[in-house]
Formats: sequence, C-alpha cells, structure tokens
Amino acid sequence: MLAEALEHLVRGVVDHPDDVSVRDKQLRRGSILEVRVHPDDLGKVIGRGGRTATAFRTVISALAGRGGARVDFVDTDRRR
Repeated sequence: MLAEALEHLVRGVVDHPDDVSVRDKQLRRGSILEVRVHPDDLGKVIGRGGRTATAFRTVISALAGRGGARVDFVDTDRRR
C-alpha cells in the first residue's frame, strides 16, 4: 500500500512518469521504499534543499503509522 501511494505521488511530480518505480524492501530494522526515477527527474523529486523529498517522507510516515517506513531516492546514474 505504501509503495503504491508513494509511486502515485512521485508520478505527479516528474516529467517521465513511466520511468518511476518504487520497490519495498523489508529489512530487520523496518521497511525501506526505494524510489527510482529518470535521471532528468531526480532534481524534481528531491527539490530545492530537499523540501520535496522531505514532504514525500512526511506523507509516507503519516500513512505508515507506528511501524514507520524509510524512503530512499536512488541515483540510477551511479554504478556500484
């Protein structure tokens, strides 16, 4: 549910909505939502000073409730 909600929110902000993907990873410390977008849209998702990313995290933490969830915006240009 959280991944779908976050994906819907991110698709509304970016220029390439077809390239948006959100993956829910379950770890021992809780849930992590990995957001991947087109490289040209990364700045829009993060926002000036991180304001947009902070807003996404605020909405998701409110939806997650007590369990909580972390949101990670992955840079697809960076190779491991």
